[in-house]
Amino acid sequence: MAAVSVHKFADCVTCHAWSPDQSMIALCPNNDEVHIYRRSEEEKWERIHVLQKHDQIVSGIDWSSRSNKIVTVSHDRNSYVWNQETTEWVPTLVILRLNRAALCVQWSPKENKFAVGSGAKTVCVCYYEQENNWWVSKLIRKKHDSSVTSVAWHPNNIFLATTSTDGKCRVFSTFIKGVDTREAGSGPPSDSKFGEQIVQLDLSFCWAFGVKWSPSGNTLAYVGHNSMIYFVDDVGPSPLAQSVALRDLPLRDVLYLSERVLIGVGFDCNPMVFVADESGLWGFLRFLGERKAAASSAKSGSQFSEAFGKLYGQSRYGISNNSVQPSRLHGGIHENCINCIVPLNRKVGSKVTRFSTSGLDGRVVIWDLQNQEDLLDYL
Repeated sequence: MAAVSVHKFADCVTCHAWSPDQSMIALCPNNDEVHIYRRSEEEKWERIHVLQKHDQIVSGIDWSSRSNKIVTVSHDRNSYVWNQETTEWVPTLVILRLNRAALCVQWSPKENKFAVGSGAKTVCVCYYEQENNWWVSKLIRKKHDSSVTSVAWHPNNIFLATTSTDGKCRVFSTFIKGVDTREAGSGPPSDSKFGEQIVQLDLSFCWAFGVKWSPSGNTLAYVGHNSMIYFVDDVGPSPLAQSVALRDLPLRDVLYLSERVLIGVGFDCNPMVFVADESGLWGFLRFLGERKAAASSAKSGSQFSEAFGKLYGQSRYGISNNSVQPSRLHGGIHENCINCIVPLNRKVGSKVTRFSTSGLDGRVVIWDLQNQEDLLDYL
C-alpha cells in the first residue's frame, strides 16, 4: 500500500487544501464552513479555526504556497481571500459578478491571480486592487455552453485550461495589462489578449471534469464522465491527442506526478495510475491501493482511431484510443467517490511523490510513493 495515513474529518469532505508547510489542512465538511486543522507532534489533528462567511456549500479551496492566502468559493456565488492576521483569518471581498454558483478555484503559479469556474458558463480571473482593498475580476464570457467544472493554470501563468459539462476542454489567454508582463521569447501568450481562445478540444461527448497540465506545460490531461481520459500534446492550432477508455467507473480529477506518470481519482474509490511509455503512448498501469499490478490489456487501434476521428470531425487531432480492463477486485481505502487530489511537495520542476485525496466518505488519505518501486522507475 502507498497510503501513509488516513484521517476521517467529517461525514463528507467537499474539497481540501494544504498550508505551505503541510502542517495544516483546510477543508469543507460539505457545508458553508471551512475548517482548518493543525497536526500535532503526536500525529493528531486539532481544529484551530472555522472560517464562516459563506451562506451555502463551499465548492472550492486553494491555499497559496508563497503568500499563505486561502481563497474559497461557494454555491452562494461569492468568493473570499483569507489573510492570517495574528491568530485570526480575515476575509477580503472578491467581486465576482456571478448569477450562478461558483464551482472551482485555483491560484495561478505566480499567485498574482486566481481563476474561478462557475455555473454561469463563465470564468472569472481575479486580481488584487490595492487602492480599494478588494479583488476584482475580468470575465471570460460566451465561450462555454454549460457549467465550468474545473480550471488549471499553465506554468507560464497566462494560459488557463477549463473543462465544462458541455463536454469540451478549452484553453484561454488570461493576460491582464498591469498584472502580467510580456516576457521576451515567451511565445504565443505574449501576443494573446485576455479571453482569447487558444484551442477548443471536442474529444468528449459527455460531461468533462478534472483538467491538469504536466509540469512542463507540454501536455494537458482531462477526464470525461464516459470513463475516458484524454491526453493532449502540442496544445494549439494542431494538437495531438490520445484517449484511454476505462472499463471501470468514471474519473473526477487528475494529477501529474511527472511528465510520464499521472494519477486519476473518481467513482472507483481508488486512485488509478497511468503511465506513458518511451514513445509517448499512455496507458493504465494499476490501482494505487493494490499490492500487485492489475492485469490490463492495453491495445492501440490506430486504424479505428483514424476512422473514429473522421466520423466525428476530429481527424485533425490525431486521436489514438487505448482500451484497458482493470481488475474489478481492486479494493481501496476510500469508501465513496474521491473528488479531490492535491500534491504535497509542490516545488516547481520537482516530481510529486506525496499527495492527498479526499472524498464523499469524509476521509483524507495521504499517499507516499517512496516505497513503490515500479512507479519510481517511471518517475
